[in-house]
Amino acid sequence: MSVAADFMNVALIIAFVSVAVAQILSMIRLVIGPSTGDRILALDTMVVNAIGLIVLLGISQGTSIYFEVALIIAMLGFVSTVAYARFVLRGDIIE
Repeated sequence: MSVAADFMNVALIIAFVSVAVAQILSMIRLVIGPSTGDRILALDTMVVNAIGLIVLLGISQGTSIYFEVALIIAMLGFVSTVAYARFVLRGDIIE
């Protein structure tokens, strides 16, 4: 293996570990969050971290199908976060 490939593997491992730790910390915030706003923010952060893990998986496997999956999950995560926040603030989603 070349030096560049070794460096890429080390960088991917560090990135996987960092995003996984962030995902665990967000999960802890989701469970023990003192307010509903904190829990909504933790849930949105978990979606962003999941997208990061999917993109890193796509980079490590060298395929582009994971990037399309990441886009779909990003759209669903945004809509679900907005819907949940609106439900908490107003009590309904659709007026």
